[in-house]
Amino acid sequence: MRSVRLLPALVLLAAVRVLGAELTGTVQLAGKPVQNAVVWLDAANAPGPVQTGRIVLDQRNLMFSPHVLVVRVGSIVDFPNNDRVFHNVFSFRDGKKFDLGMYPKGTSKRIVFDKPGLARVFCNIHPNMAAYVLAVESPYFAVSDDRGTFNITGVPAGTYTYHAWRAGGGQPLTGSVTVDGNQPFEIHW
Repeated sequence: MRSVRLLPALVLLAAVRVLGAELTGTVQLAGKPVQNAVVWLDAANAPGPVQTGRIVLDQRNLMFSPHVLVVRVGSIVDFPNNDRVFHNVFSFRDGKKFDLGMYPKGTSKRIVFDKPGLARVFCNIHPNMAAYVLAVESPYFAVSDDRGTFNITGVPAGTYTYHAWRAGGGQPLTGSVTVDGNQPFEIHW
């Protein structure tokens, strides 16, 4: 087991052999689970992007859902308004910059996330609404659940550069992980 100490957070990764492989793990900060952390692997020889289904960042109850969304570069994300009020969804800082303008309930707008990076998404009308869309150049990614666990399936056996990001955490953590069996891997954030 290899350990890299950076700050007091912990990401536990375990690789398991399944049709290719599966990378499962837990994300922790100061001994507590971290929900909505994104973990992804660099994969230069991965097959090209193919979007098989609709990807949605919903607007409902004056909130975005999900709060954190990770997509592969080239993905189209739908922004339906399922609230009873108008919204104006935008992102002006890093990553994909866009402004969808005001639109009412029952309508939807789309954005292509055509380059890697983090888009901080807000509503110009409702300042408490915020979400993140992280576009990555890999098919191997996941977002941690409320217990801090994540699962990346279909990863071919091998050694990869991994990245781990969380809101408010600054730059993503980066390191190396070998996906080849049942070996735990720890990162101290």
